[in-house]
Amino acid sequence: MVTKQRVRLRELDRWLLVAVVAILVVGTLLVWSATSGAERQTPGGATAYVQRHVLNIVIGLLLGAGVVVTDHRWVRILAPVFYLASLVGLLLVLVAGTTINGSRSWLVLGGMSLQPAELAKLAVVLGLAVVLAERTERRAAVGTAEVLWMLGFAGVPALLILAQPDLGTMLVLSATVIGILAVAGVPRRWLAALVGSGLALSALMAVAGVLKEYQVDRFLAFTDPSLDPRGAGYNTTQARIAIGNGGLFGEGLFHGSQTQSGFVPEQHTDFVFTVAGEELGLVGAGLLIALFGLLLWRATLISRRSTDMFGRVAAAGVACWFGFQTFQNIGMCLGIMPVTGVPLPLVSYGGSSMFASLMAVGLLLNIALRTRRAARPSYEPVPALA
Repeated sequence: MVTKQRVRLRELDRWLLVAVVAILVVGTLLVWSATSGAERQTPGGATAYVQRHVLNIVIGLLLGAGVVVTDHRWVRILAPVFYLASLVGLLLVLVAGTTINGSRSWLVLGGMSLQPAELAKLAVVLGLAVVLAERTERRAAVGTAEVLWMLGFAGVPALLILAQPDLGTMLVLSATVIGILAVAGVPRRWLAALVGSGLALSALMAVAGVLKEYQVDRFLAFTDPSLDPRGAGYNTTQARIAIGNGGLFGEGLFHGSQTQSGFVPEQHTDFVFTVAGEELGLVGAGLLIALFGLLLWRATLISRRSTDMFGRVAAAGVACWFGFQTFQNIGMCLGIMPVTGVPLPLVSYGGSSMFASLMAVGLLLNIALRTRRAARPSYEPVPALA
């Protein structure tokens, strides 16, 4: 039986909670606006998407709360189980998955769809944190053998994700692993070799024709959207137009011309940031970015303050994951990154991403709570004599 710990609200990281709740509220409004226009409505009406989005948030909050109240020792014990479960999900996708937008990434279960690659991000973070914690507790330095073992540990889900193929998730996972290795104190030559190997492999895949045609077209459209303005470059072009329409203060929530007319594809999922840019303007979109900055600051601070290697690495891994994925998503909306189809954490519509993100937030709160309790004195201080 998993041991639970009593948690009081005042013990939790308040600034992290403020950032997450604010992002969830803004994200819900953006999804609602993106799906309320006549061009986006479903048979369920103008609120069908936002109702499911709120349901996903509620389920995600329950999962995150479960992580918070679980004793930290059980979090470490269950991490390998979660890792193996994510591998099973990734294998099932390759065998019986559903292809959407050129990627076989989804498992359809009744009326629900699940994307195991999203949960694999959290599984890799937890798994590598456990490995490094065990090495540290045995007073063993992180050497070549340990680095190779960790790369193999992360490489199995990475290869399964690449086989889908889901290059966006693969990039996020790679950035997360490199960040974890940096926090673990791996020599810089290893980090430089990994980055160099990744770039060389990407070039080799492009030359050898491993990448699919639509993936190559997306990259070419990123370098010059005018090459195919009605095809691969359409998303980027329309996203730039939408954000440009917003100006300083935006056209107003539910009043964006591009958003309400449905010109930007996938505007409630991958391109949800364009809704913020058009309807909330530079000020509103900048505020959303600032909220992500607050979340990343707290995650980094939790990592620095952690008294054990598991907490330090896990918190840093979540920070790298959220940081790179946020940059990638917003960057592709602005046209400074290629279109890879990654969601904006805690904002985009989609259950798998929301569940994984809120469980990661629960992990951060759990680590911060343990650090705070470990810093308390084990005795009541004796009052000074007058």
